[in-house]
Amino acid sequence: MDIFKLLARSTNLKTTASSSPQSTLPSSGARQNPQLFGNDDENLCRSRQKGKKRKRGRSTADDSGAIPEELDFFGNKSARIDRLEGTLSGPQDRPSNITLEREERERDSTIALGTEILDEEECRRILKSHKLKITLLSSPEKQKKGRKVDTTNTSTSNGKAHPQLFPQPLTSFDQLLSRYKIAGRLAQNIVNQGYNLPTEVQLGSLPLLLESNEAELVGFQDPLKRKDDIKRRGEKMQAGTDLLAVAPTGSGKTLSYLIPVLDGLLRERRIPDGSDHDMERDVKAIVIAPTKELAKQILNEARKLVVGTGIKVAGMRKGMVVSKGTEVDGNGNHDYGYDHDGEGDTGGETISPDDDELEDDGVRLRKKHPGQLVRAHVLISTPLTLLHAITNGVSGSTSPLPIVRYLVLDEADVLLDPLFRSQTLGIWGACNNPHLRVSLWSATMGSSVETLAQSTISTRRKSLGLLSARFIRLVVGLKDSAIPNISHRLTYAATEQGKLLAFRQLLHPTASSTDSAPPLRPPFLVFTQTIPRAIALHSELLYDIPAEAGGSSRIAVLHSDLSELQRDRIMTRFRKGEVWVLITTDLLARGIDFRGINGVVNYDVPNSGAAYIHRVGRTGRAGRDGGVAVTLYTKEDIPYIKNVANIIAASEKLSGKSKDAQGGLQRWLLDMLPTPTKNDKKRLKLHGVEERRASMAGRDSKSARKMRISTKSGFDRRMEHNRSGTVHRRRQVVRSRDDAVHGVNDEDYLSEGAGSEWSGFDD
Repeated sequence: MDIFKLLARSTNLKTTASSSPQSTLPSSGARQNPQLFGNDDENLCRSRQKGKKRKRGRSTADDSGAIPEELDFFGNKSARIDRLEGTLSGPQDRPSNITLEREERERDSTIALGTEILDEEECRRILKSHKLKITLLSSPEKQKKGRKVDTTNTSTSNGKAHPQLFPQPLTSFDQLLSRYKIAGRLAQNIVNQGYNLPTEVQLGSLPLLLESNEAELVGFQDPLKRKDDIKRRGEKMQAGTDLLAVAPTGSGKTLSYLIPVLDGLLRERRIPDGSDHDMERDVKAIVIAPTKELAKQILNEARKLVVGTGIKVAGMRKGMVVSKGTEVDGNGNHDYGYDHDGEGDTGGETISPDDDELEDDGVRLRKKHPGQLVRAHVLISTPLTLLHAITNGVSGSTSPLPIVRYLVLDEADVLLDPLFRSQTLGIWGACNNPHLRVSLWSATMGSSVETLAQSTISTRRKSLGLLSARFIRLVVGLKDSAIPNISHRLTYAATEQGKLLAFRQLLHPTASSTDSAPPLRPPFLVFTQTIPRAIALHSELLYDIPAEAGGSSRIAVLHSDLSELQRDRIMTRFRKGEVWVLITTDLLARGIDFRGINGVVNYDVPNSGAAYIHRVGRTGRAGRDGGVAVTLYTKEDIPYIKNVANIIAASEKLSGKSKDAQGGLQRWLLDMLPTPTKNDKKRLKLHGVEERRASMAGRDSKSARKMRISTKSGFDRRMEHNRSGTVHRRRQVVRSRDDAVHGVNDEDYLSEGAGSEWSGFDD
């Protein structure tokens, strides 16, 4: 017996292993259950369900202590058969008992295969426990009179109600093969990647999209068999589905749209129309992402899923064209990354149209035009690169893409924002396939973006003379809210110097700190408003990490002014754990999956509430607990900080935290903060805090000195500047005196050094 446990039984002393903060950090390992909601409710309902479905004539003791037949090595099989045949209960109960056991066995085998059909009430309960809300925004069929429709919280601005849907939820990835008949190789690749339990967005979106793929091929593959199979599952034949999904960051949206796209392409290859689909490598699916980093991440995930399927996936590069009639002009050699600073990505692509490295990524190219022709089934690109690829350099017209059947907009709220709207709509308009299926995905989706997407889909189909498809909206949790499994902190620092001191305190926490909030441990991200501020903060903190811990190699800065090769190297070092603190702009705020990030620091207040949601979403990925989000703000940020405070309050309410929880948002702070006007929000979103931008424009102004990132006061900095200016002037005086003594003027001095090189010291 452990004497320490015996003595500590009546005390509150805990062992070191249980109280270690390492066990609750996102970097400590993968979480077994990646779901954010419904775990406790699901277990409770399952226990109740078992109690309700206990059969009459079977005792409670038998249910609690029953041993499976294959494990009951010492049991008497003949006695068990006699009991089933009615030796104990009489001959009248023989058929019913045997039938009950047979039905129970069949039901257990059906559940194991994942083909159990749930009724509407059970679907409603599961979707509600996981905080899933599926709304039908538009349908090709008119609503029948007298049909009961759930219109809870689905009313629109014009008073009309949208019906709420309750499809069969995907409770296990095994159901992809047993229920939806996806390709066996694709199902095996999903298992090989370690996906076992679907997240909320996968639980709700995959059934909708996979049913749409199956319904669209009814006219090509044995229609009677398909209809009978769907009727057997208790489902209805549905038309094509366009989906708008709003789900928290890190909830598995990439897998949610890649699986239906790949499944649809594999189903088309099985159509017996006489064509050799294995030899065709035309682009049939396009995925658009706002940044190069996010596009590369999606490309890597797609490559893992297409192993052995024959589907080719490629990333769009400069000098590549999609359609055969497109030529590349001078404008096609420019590309811009995404950055909230409003700065273009000056780090251009290093691959030319004639580069041999275009054979990478499994892409076959053909030199028939000035640009290289893409030979792949799935193409992943940023909007401007793809728009240049389908634009004719001579006429400036956009070439149509008639065979593209799937268009995916990842981070759709940014792609339909004014920054990318014209580019995205240009690509959308070029996809004139009548069977085009569009899906939009993001963690934040404004009502204006939703209205624009719905109107674009409706206008496009009317112009092509097509019937309108179903347009469905899927919302996980609260719309436009941060993930509930991380801790938020608002820290007032008063000035820029105080903000730098507060950040250094996060880097070097004191042992005597009484704050009960979870600590911030590396690795973590630091977000700034502009690129110059990111560079300045990196220079200020370059030597804050001791040399014994790695020194300056543990801190790095990443922004769009760096070349693509430099950005890739920094990202690789950060993913490997060689870099602990990565300072960046909003370039990495969206979509990038860092599963081991322990925290996020908003050194500068984000430009909008959506930017805050995406920034803090870099931690707590896939349901991991222990992430910390710290936001530092000064008195210049007070007019804009309430947006962030409201999001924090909603996140804490969703997670079920008490109002008096330490480290969270205090109620009095939320009441005292001023509410920003609509013009203030618009100005902040477009330009950020004006004082910080002015500090980079006017370097000698008082506001510039005030907002500079440095621990030195304005007086000390001014004295240092005067001192350096005095030394410089004295050196000029000494040099002019020496030149006067030797008879050398300024023109001779300049002409002498203009075309000469230093040859070293003379002997």
